[in-house]
Amino acid sequence: MRFAFFGDVVGRSGRDGLADHLPGLRRRLGLEFVIVNAENAAAGFGITENTARELFDAGADCLTLGNHSWDQKEALTYIVREPRLIRPANYPLLSDAPGKGSTLFQTDGGKTIMVINLLGRVHMDAMDDPFAAADRELDKAPLAQVADAVVVDMHCEATSEKMAMGHYCDGRASLVVGTHTHVPTADAQILGGGTAYQTDAGACCDYDSVIGNQKEEPLRRFTTKISQGRYQPASGPATVCGVFVETDDRTGLARRIEPIRIGGRLSETVPVVEMATA
Repeated sequence: MRFAFFGDVVGRSGRDGLADHLPGLRRRLGLEFVIVNAENAAAGFGITENTARELFDAGADCLTLGNHSWDQKEALTYIVREPRLIRPANYPLLSDAPGKGSTLFQTDGGKTIMVINLLGRVHMDAMDDPFAAADRELDKAPLAQVADAVVVDMHCEATSEKMAMGHYCDGRASLVVGTHTHVPTADAQILGGGTAYQTDAGACCDYDSVIGNQKEEPLRRFTTKISQGRYQPASGPATVCGVFVETDDRTGLARRIEPIRIGGRLSETVPVVEMATA
């Protein structure tokens, strides 16, 4: 199976960038499924029905969330009506969070892919154990038995926690990829057990920014410790960042992982994955 995962979409710039580039990437890479982290899609904070619809129209098959899942209150009801929208699976049981933390999808070609969203705990809000949640969700659709591919979106701050999750799921998932920090890491690899891994997919945003936000307010807060306004998404051309994965049809494990960076500033120095993939 060939699929792609794209990192955090930040505001209008990120949504437009994905709309500009994703249709062509789907064709040229032969993508059978596309997952997009969309927790910053609505003006940089959360998601709305309208912003989600833009991403689905651009070619996303599934949207994952993170620590900003409920910043837009309509998401609490929209997620109940939209099975393609997934929130972290390790919300505390007593929170009664709406929606699901994983879903088994079927591609147009009849293959199945399980998508799991997890939220880290290091320097993040208090959540239930993501590793126990990973076990629970992975057991629902074992790789190569129920699911042809399994993708884990580990949304968290600490690179160590993301790496630990990659190794914890090694051999049980096709891809473990980190989100949240918005900066693409240079460690795309296939782990010893056959799971593709990258610490952070990066973001779909204007990189003439501070992690997708206009520079002035973050700089003011860093230099003066005084806030004078809300963070606003940067509005220049977006770089679309993510990973391309090809799996073995028999085992569901990864045969190939390549970073995707196209458009905007970053792709000037880092080429997108070869379009004419053999």
